[in-house]
Amino acid sequence: MLKTRTWIFILAAALLAFGLLALWVFSRTAEGTIANIYQDGECIYSIDLSAVTEGYELTIEDENGVNVIRVERGRICVLEADCPDQVCVQAGWLTDSASPIVCLPHRLVIRLEDTAGAASGLDIDSISKLGGADM
Repeated sequence: MLKTRTWIFILAAALLAFGLLALWVFSRTAEGTIANIYQDGECIYSIDLSAVTEGYELTIEDENGVNVIRVERGRICVLEADCPDQVCVQAGWLTDSASPIVCLPHRLVIRLEDTAGAASGLDIDSISKLGGADM
């Protein structure tokens, strides 16, 4: 009987520790995460999401339409768009760099990166650096 209680206690302590670790990992915001907003391949905004103290909205207009972007501490999303498919709105909140938010009709891309897009030269890829080597 004593052995069974010991194993139950060990299992409960391990589950509690894993639960607390998972809560800590998923609830924290990434410090220094930059949301780079690109239109036509050009970085038009770089926002440090860890420095946002109060949420706000950006409206990006061009000849193709309008996107309304919501910015909050540690996350960003497309709140509204006048494109027909609404894929960018359905993408939801972007909180990590796993996949960007893309609005093809408006040629808009939102990526989370470690550096600001305008200052880091992100528009140059390895083929461009090599002088367009033939494949």
